[in-house]
Amino acid sequence: MKRSEVTKIVVVNGPNLGRLGVREPEIYGSDTLDNLRTACTQWGEELGFKVDVRQSDSEAEVIQWIHQAVDEKTPIVMNPAAFTHYSYGLADAAAQVTDVDIPLIEVHISNPAARESFRKHSVISPIATGTITGMGFYGYKLALEAISNILED
Repeated sequence: MKRSEVTKIVVVNGPNLGRLGVREPEIYGSDTLDNLRTACTQWGEELGFKVDVRQSDSEAEVIQWIHQAVDEKTPIVMNPAAFTHYSYGLADAAAQVTDVDIPLIEVHISNPAARESFRKHSVISPIATGTITGMGFYGYKLALEAISNILED
C-alpha cells in the first residue's frame, strides 16, 4: 500500500468513548468526542487525508467497520477501549487488516499499563502495526502521522 493510493483514514473508537468529557475526567480530561472528531479531521487534512471518526458501544458495529476498512483498503486508527482486553472477535477482525498490509495503529488516551491490572493485557497490540498510549488526544495525531510515514516507506 502506497501513500498515493490512500485518501482516507478511519478512526474507530470503542465503548464509552462517546462519554468523553463526562466519564472520569481525572483520567480522560474534559474534551469530548466532538472535540476529538474536530482535531482528527484537522490533523488529517494537514497530512492530506480525509479522516472519518466513528464511535460505537457495539462490538458488532466496530467489527463491521473494520471489515469495511479491509474491503476498502483504508488504514485504521483504533481505540478499542474496553474491547482491548477481551474481544477476540475484534482481534480477529484487526488481524484481517494487518494480514493485507493495511496500517492499524492502536491508540489509548490513558496508559493502560499504569491502570488496573485487567487493563494491562491487550488482544489488539500483538496484531496492530503499532501502539500509542497515555498521550491523550495527541496520541491520535501521532497515529495519523505514523500512518502517513508508513505509507511513504
